[in-house]
Amino acid sequence: MGRAVKEFTKGLWRELPPFRIVLGLCPTLAVTTSAKNGLGMGCAVIFVLVVSNFLVALLRKVIPSKVRIACFILVAATVVVAVELLMQAYTYPLYLELGIFVPLIVVNCIILGRAEAFASRNPIFLSVLDGLGMGLGFTMSLTFLGGLRELIGAGTIFGKIVTWSSFEPMTILVKAPGAFICLGLILAGMNALNRWNAKRHENEPPRALEAVSSCSTCGSCKLCSRD
Repeated sequence: MGRAVKEFTKGLWRELPPFRIVLGLCPTLAVTTSAKNGLGMGCAVIFVLVVSNFLVALLRKVIPSKVRIACFILVAATVVVAVELLMQAYTYPLYLELGIFVPLIVVNCIILGRAEAFASRNPIFLSVLDGLGMGLGFTMSLTFLGGLRELIGAGTIFGKIVTWSSFEPMTILVKAPGAFICLGLILAGMNALNRWNAKRHENEPPRALEAVSSCSTCGSCKLCSRD
């Protein structure tokens, strides 16, 4: 149970695809002009990740190692075609908004990365959890970035006006340069948070000191020299 929780939750923060391990940047930069577009692309990636991880884990023992990458691409392409047809049937305006980036999910480094690094080496259940966790993390990241750009660049969230009447939107944020500006600021914030966490742990007392009742029972710690 502990392994299952670990594989599911790693994509939600520790290995958050666009902001922690910096993967999947093409759709992250291109389609996050609004929260709706980010959420739509994220949901498509969740479906592809979960189904392709399931199929790769199911077939991992019968796929020859020499042609495994080609087989992974074939599996992902099949699932992406299904997603593309579903979006054309049920969310056609969103399909038009996302444009070429829907079929390009096939070569998204997250899809192939999870198939090669995880699903091809692990059982079905853990592979599905890995794909679901990574997909949810990717979706949250794109929705957050799209919401931020839409809020400051247009004064709306999911198309609804949420700002005051005198608000002057920074329209550059819903254009191409705005994606780089917002993503750069978020990555800088994540790096600053990592450094702060690392510095905080450096200032914590060694665990060996917590385990002993007093310095008289230790005798090996450098801090004993203070006495």
